[in-house]
Amino acid sequence: MTANNHQEITRPTAAEHGAQVIRTETDALTQMADSLGDDFGKACDLMVGTNGRVIISGMGKSGHIGNKIAATLASTGTPSFFVHPSEASHGDLGMITKDDVCIVISNSGETAELHGLLAYLTRFAIPFIAMTKNSDSTLARQSTVALLLPNAPEACSVGMAPTTSTTCTLAMGDALAVAVMRMKGFAKEDFHTFHPGGKLGAQFMRVRDVMHTGDELPSVPADMAMGDVLVEMSAKGFGVAGVVADGTLQGVITDGDLRRNLDGLMERNAGETATTSPQTVDPDMLLTEAMALMDARNISALPVLDDAGAFVGLIHIHDCLRAGAA
Repeated sequence: MTANNHQEITRPTAAEHGAQVIRTETDALTQMADSLGDDFGKACDLMVGTNGRVIISGMGKSGHIGNKIAATLASTGTPSFFVHPSEASHGDLGMITKDDVCIVISNSGETAELHGLLAYLTRFAIPFIAMTKNSDSTLARQSTVALLLPNAPEACSVGMAPTTSTTCTLAMGDALAVAVMRMKGFAKEDFHTFHPGGKLGAQFMRVRDVMHTGDELPSVPADMAMGDVLVEMSAKGFGVAGVVADGTLQGVITDGDLRRNLDGLMERNAGETATTSPQTVDPDMLLTEAMALMDARNISALPVLDDAGAFVGLIHIHDCLRAGAA
């Protein structure tokens, strides 16, 4: 018998292929982070100092990344939008003014579809930031500032599909957006202005945004008979009433107070039944904080007082839930 000299070939698993892609891109990102210098600061200064918008342009995969960079900038306080280079040459150049700053993305720096855009920017002396891997390219040489992407291999198996280069471009865009928002002093409150919807918006909503006011408030005088108080509480539907004198909150009557004073309740008035030191909140408290307070105190509603102690609103736990603060 002849010995079988064939050895079984072990092929990498899909997970191993994926891990290698991530490592290749991580190495490139580290290289890019280590090489950021004065040009990055100059690019940020251009963006902060502009009286117009930051216009992003790029072709193909660079364009897809450019759209995302424009969206990130716009949501963090820097007015920005994407202009497609081919559409630019057919009229959309009119969207770009002398007050704007442009970011033009091309891995090679020689993308043919960018020629019309570059000619326009040069003709009208509109400053632009190049984002490219090629420092000797037309794009880099004509730019006001060139941000160089690392000369690193693409992570795909044939070394051609935009993978590492697009990841680095996206990271460079994020770096610019975050650096600029910090330079502008962009705060959480500003972030809420541009993100009013969804969970992000709910995290920054204030009590004043959802509280009930005016005729919706269950407000009663201290001398009101409890029979009439019950009618008011039922009509307003919050399970609570605020006892008010001269606009100032004197106490609160809750369903719990009704149960505790059930014996002889109808012989009492509002002032005799109310809890005189209720938990309150101010209109500027975050909605999430108000909900946490209600959870901690096991209560379903909170009176809202202004700086003078006036009863200006009421917030119910259902308001928090509807706003997505849970």
